[in-house]
Amino acid sequence: MNRLASSTSAYLRQHATNPVDWWPWDREALERSRELDRPIFLSIGYAACHWCHVMAHESFEDEVTAEFLNEHFVAIKVDREERPDIDAIYMTATQMVTGQGGWPMSVFLLPDGRPFLAGTYFPPSDSPAAVGFPTLLRAVHDAWANQRELVIEQADQLDAALRRELSFIDHLAPRREPLDLASIQRQLRDDLLSRLDEHGGFGGAPKFPRPSYVTALLRESDEPSRHAVDLTLNAMSHGGLYDHIGGGFARYSVDVRWRVPHFEKMLCDQALLALCYLRASDVRSNTEWRAVARETLDFVRRDLATTDGYASSLDADANGVEGSHVTWTPEEVASVLRDANLTDFMEATLRRWQITSTGNLEGRSVPALAPGEPFATPPSLVAVQRALQAARALRPQPPRDDKVVLEWNAMVARALLATNDPSLEAEGRTLLDSLRATHLVDGEWYRVARRGARATASDLAWLIDAELDVFERGGDDEWLERARADADYLVQHHWDGEQPTREAPDAGRGLYESSDLVSDILVRTKGLYDGATPSGHAVATRALARLGLIDERADVLGAARRLVELAGDVLIRHPTSVPDLVDAAGFAVAGVEVVIPGPANPLSDHVRLKSMPHAVLVTGTGSSPLLAGRESGWAYVCRRNVCQVPVRTVEELDDQLRSIR
Repeated sequence: MNRLASSTSAYLRQHATNPVDWWPWDREALERSRELDRPIFLSIGYAACHWCHVMAHESFEDEVTAEFLNEHFVAIKVDREERPDIDAIYMTATQMVTGQGGWPMSVFLLPDGRPFLAGTYFPPSDSPAAVGFPTLLRAVHDAWANQRELVIEQADQLDAALRRELSFIDHLAPRREPLDLASIQRQLRDDLLSRLDEHGGFGGAPKFPRPSYVTALLRESDEPSRHAVDLTLNAMSHGGLYDHIGGGFARYSVDVRWRVPHFEKMLCDQALLALCYLRASDVRSNTEWRAVARETLDFVRRDLATTDGYASSLDADANGVEGSHVTWTPEEVASVLRDANLTDFMEATLRRWQITSTGNLEGRSVPALAPGEPFATPPSLVAVQRALQAARALRPQPPRDDKVVLEWNAMVARALLATNDPSLEAEGRTLLDSLRATHLVDGEWYRVARRGARATASDLAWLIDAELDVFERGGDDEWLERARADADYLVQHHWDGEQPTREAPDAGRGLYESSDLVSDILVRTKGLYDGATPSGHAVATRALARLGLIDERADVLGAARRLVELAGDVLIRHPTSVPDLVDAAGFAVAGVEVVIPGPANPLSDHVRLKSMPHAVLVTGTGSSPLLAGRESGWAYVCRRNVCQVPVRTVEELDDQLRSIR
């Protein structure tokens, strides 16, 4: 066992028996590099990463390679999911050096943490296409020993370019003039429709789900946008990207038709896709999409549950073979049905899930719905599906990464709260209580349960968003108090420059993703662009704007508007790179307050079930200033400190809500 054996990260623990003398990322490791006068080899990955496992088996488990690493380098292993701040720095460096990124990430650093060479996967031996990892190690060692000045010069140049790239948002001129949000949304719609693939989704293979793109098009009522939403949501849930036997979505599809996935399942993908399908179901009254979301959440609750929350991921590999736990042959299906006395359903089973003798993955079939098949399993095949589930459970299963990430669990809480199912809403509240018990230690927030890495801006923003969801569900003042405290913590530890106040609400230069309590990184970064998950900048904008509206906090709402100002040029010129910020800007710039004082009544029940972009709901008898002096039983609709005439009927309320869209 090496130093990684006691890590909170399953990915690091996977390397605990390597012959490589791994260090976790900490100041002691960096100091060791200085003491020994050796460069650092930094390897970044995550537990469900297929090629991370490949490189580990080929190189990090090899005694000869490990011996050379141990003699000439200080080797550090980082879990990108636990330390996204470190990953962001060195991924940017890797992209600058190679023109692309990915994991495993392999970066060589000076003892002070500055990179001088970077890449991703390296094979165990040389080939015409790539240099082998042992050859690379020998070359770096030779350069360090004999051409040190050139190595340092390269590090100086890369560090300067890296800092310019990472601080680009600081060089954007804030746009103080009002943004034309309608125009930005139209441009976003047009750009997305131009990227729409004929098989659903946006762009070619590999195809990643982009829930933010679908949600952006949900705001539009034109036929092309409706078609894009229908095509994409149905293609993803009917194809092999969705696990039709066990539930849940794989990470991405390797082909354009969504048939063959990369099989790892990430908690963040389940939460974001469930939220997307629930919102689409609310807007379009589509019961099938709601079923997709519910089944996805059922998978999370069944297969990812831990004592502290929900686990981060399931691996793509089982017993060393990618996808072996979810693919089928007709012979395997026939055996299962014989044992379950269900042979009469053999033909219907193979037809519904398109399981063939030729298959589509090395002679095996990834289940996907045949054209015309509904998402819901027909009653006649429910017993078959259960039999297949039971048989699949007896196969070797993929490893699970049990670390509980605050950000991703807050996403799940939001999805549970959006189901409008009282029992699942209760689970969402319980999950948030659990996160508070395990991630808040001695007044400080942590990203991973039980004193893992410090919380990021994204962690806190998603948490605030979820707490406000609970408040809007019932007006319970405890949840508003939590959101207030966590928003103050976010601004205190992540805001760059003078903090916003009521007198100067547009002060400062935005949010750092890492806390000021983190002292072991090269530079603090600010994330603006959305990727597989929304940027911390976007989620914080939405969360702070919602709280500012609900609580009439000019400083908090001003901070949200400042975040919009700082990204104004990007919003106007490149909205497809920040779709979540486009949505969040609607709350910050043109948010609507719907105030219905008192206990639940037909007015508040109606609003809770209604899709209301960029609106907040304030009910109950708590401490929100919006409730002061307003009568129970009436609804007040306000925007920018201007309120319409109070109304008492659902019909009148609907008329007012339509008038302010």
